[in-house]
Amino acid sequence: MTRKKKASYSNIYESFSDVTLLMLATFIFLMVTILITSRMAQEFEVPRLKQKIVELENQLATSEMDSQRLTKNMEEMSLSAESSPMQRIIESATFGRKDFDVFIEGLKNLPGKDLHLIIDASGSMHGLTSFLVPVLRTIVVRSGKTLSALTWYSDFEAETYTGTLGSIFDSLLSGAPFSGNLETIGKAFRVAARNAPKPGAYILVGDEPSDDEILYSAIPSPVFTLPLGRSDPATTQEYQTIANRTGGRLLHLDFH
Repeated sequence: MTRKKKASYSNIYESFSDVTLLMLATFIFLMVTILITSRMAQEFEVPRLKQKIVELENQLATSEMDSQRLTKNMEEMSLSAESSPMQRIIESATFGRKDFDVFIEGLKNLPGKDLHLIIDASGSMHGLTSFLVPVLRTIVVRSGKTLSALTWYSDFEAETYTGTLGSIFDSLLSGAPFSGNLETIGKAFRVAARNAPKPGAYILVGDEPSDDEILYSAIPSPVFTLPLGRSDPATTQEYQTIANRTGGRLLHLDFH
């Protein structure tokens, strides 16, 4: 009887051992299978993903080039055609055509090929924004110059934009505050000289005299000044002084 019990216990131990070994073998098999599958997935998926990334990068580069080319073509079409919206703005505007033609002729006689606009972005200019950009865009194109940069100023803040003609004006409308009550022209010229190369000429556009000091010796190029809005003797006098001190010219847009 004792021998039978021992034999029974021995069989149980052996069975338990066999089950344990079987489970261990199954676990090892599963681990190996997972590792092999993972390695195979890496070998096939990683190159495919890398190729996909390269294709997406190429598509992005092509899209950017197409976008730049389209923007350039749209600018040329809208500004060179006689029936363009910009042309109709000039023809329908009530400012004096003679003064406008003199303004363009003066720009053509300046040395260099580029312009840097200095724009008043204080609150007093808010009502002129819809008129300002189309006229400035037309002036730049008809002058035969390239717009290399634009700097806005207001309340001792100033920021310079560079890029294409369209992107610069888009940045002006979306980034300039057109609020505040301090005309900090001196600050604008310091920021413009620091953030962009020396242009052939600056064009200062605003409607009030400066509230800070203008360091004329630090302005590297002639300044053509264009006072807008109401007729203000103080603004006209200061804009004339800026033009004279820098070798530029005071410009006029006469409204009737």
